[in-house]
Amino acid sequence: MIITGDDPAYIAFVKARLRDQFLMTDLGPLRYFLGIEVSSTSAGFYISQEKYIQDLLARAALGDERTVETPMELNVKLQPTDDDPLSDPTRYRHLVGSLVYLAVTRPDISYSVHILSQFVSAPTTVHYSHLLCVLRYLRGTITRRLFFPRSSSLQLHCYSDATWASDPSDRRSLSAYCVFLGGSLIAWKTKKQTAVSRSSVEAELRAMALLTAEVTWLRWLLADFGVSITTPTLVLSDSTCAISVARDPVKHELTKHIGVDAFYTRA
Repeated sequence: MIITGDDPAYIAFVKARLRDQFLMTDLGPLRYFLGIEVSSTSAGFYISQEKYIQDLLARAALGDERTVETPMELNVKLQPTDDDPLSDPTRYRHLVGSLVYLAVTRPDISYSVHILSQFVSAPTTVHYSHLLCVLRYLRGTITRRLFFPRSSSLQLHCYSDATWASDPSDRRSLSAYCVFLGGSLIAWKTKKQTAVSRSSVEAELRAMALLTAEVTWLRWLLADFGVSITTPTLVLSDSTCAISVARDPVKHELTKHIGVDAFYTRA
């Protein structure tokens, strides 16, 4: 159990009441919890899963000491029919499941894990080779951590992107975003879109709508914590066309089929 707050006296009161009702031990300041390591400095907090990665690499039992610069090669298009299926997919499923949990503190592998997790039902040797690539990347970047500075603004800003028709099996696009609270990265996601987008603009706009929903929830959550955000949240995208449609969803007849996403992003 993690108890947090800005009132040490009340935290001590809560712990005393819990000890009255349950057999429990106070482990002191948070340092390790469910595989997540937390270190505190005068500048802020670092969160990592270095020991978890070490255990994962030990279970994977890689036969070499190689490392790679990126978790997945650029423009890789994996398909369910790539090469021969694995005789025993249990190992693949176990490693991918571990990577899903590791992505809690490693946004740099979010995209790769999303791709690999689509083939857990029937992985092939090609899929397994790309899984090993992610593990070699982690071996070379095992010390990377997320940093949450103590002195940071409480304003949200975020980034949105999409890859149009990137899945060769169903031609659906991927949405991706990340959200910062001041200088702290607090949310990120890579997710396949639910419908086929007929243009890159449509894919980018759907990604912006997904991000807008996340930002709306985060603003409500911060309000519950007593953090008042009165200024609009800045949503950044590299698609000038999608930005134009979001600003004026009725400017073009061809945007009727995505009018809801456009209006929601604009609102």
